[in-house]
Amino acid sequence: MSANASPSGQPPTATYDSAFLKACRREAVPHTPVWFMRQAGRSLPEYRKVREGIPMLESCMRPELVTEITLQPVRRHDVDAAIYFSDIVVPLKAIGVDLDIKPGVGPVVEQPVRTRADLARLRDLSPEDVSYVTEAIGLLTRELGPTPLIGFAGAPFTLASYLVEGGPSRTYENAKAMMYGDPELWADLLDRLADITAAFLKVQIEAGASAVQLFDSWAGALAPADYRGSVMAASAKVFRAVAGYGVPRIHFGVGTGELLKLMGEAGADVVGVDWRVPLDEAARRVGPGKALQGNLDPTVLFTDKETVEAKAGEVLDAAAGLEGHVFNLGHGVMPNTDPDALTRLVDYVHTRTAR
Repeated sequence: MSANASPSGQPPTATYDSAFLKACRREAVPHTPVWFMRQAGRSLPEYRKVREGIPMLESCMRPELVTEITLQPVRRHDVDAAIYFSDIVVPLKAIGVDLDIKPGVGPVVEQPVRTRADLARLRDLSPEDVSYVTEAIGLLTRELGPTPLIGFAGAPFTLASYLVEGGPSRTYENAKAMMYGDPELWADLLDRLADITAAFLKVQIEAGASAVQLFDSWAGALAPADYRGSVMAASAKVFRAVAGYGVPRIHFGVGTGELLKLMGEAGADVVGVDWRVPLDEAARRVGPGKALQGNLDPTVLFTDKETVEAKAGEVLDAAAGLEGHVFNLGHGVMPNTDPDALTRLVDYVHTRTAR
């Protein structure tokens, strides 16, 4: 049981009664909590300043830098949760995969995983491989106090897509070819990645993360039958592995409107919804017993204050009947977003939903 949970006979931690964790648990909240995917990043001038000249993966391995970057949007925007600054490929790099994050491209893998011999190169992840994560989260939780920290990892399908394709893809032709043409190798690859992902999340929770989010960024490329038959078991294995810690588990993907029910069934406590499906319809698809997170279109932030508030109001109206709602964007903050628009949006949601 995690220190973030509040089992009988143990006092709750500083974060336990936060609006964010209450919403994840589908309890009454003082206001709708807000955080943003990619809230720590290129939209902030202070981020660009501290990251100047430091490669992305190196920046993820410097505890003091990770702490500063993670805290920046909490200070600036007054969001209800911080999300740990990292990248979904960090655990792959930590186990020795030869990859780099190339500016303007994304993660590039030197030797893609295409055969069983390639799979054998993916060893287990140990806490010692990512000791900088434990150190950074220790620093962060001391600074954050009652503000929860969200840990995160990439889901097995999305990690497999990068590994098999060798980098970002729009078609996932190699990954899907393995999934359809060599289902046994595919299943073994996703199972191995589930173990690596679960180990990475456990490190974050044990260091003090109050919740975790599994990003299946590219799952929207899958038909529901393929997700259920070839992907869901691996994600479910990750969620089962961390269930005993008692922290909320969030599941998010892009373009996953047809998969929302399955993504909830995989084991999430909170299902993230992108901007394509209204939250009331998403709730119908997901079914009872889950909180929802989302789902303002990130491009709305490029309009004027009145339009942002009107569109955010539509999201809040659609969420009015939900069991639990965490306000977020339908995907990450875009790099050219005005930071002040985010600050105003947080204030609007807090004020509009104050109980």
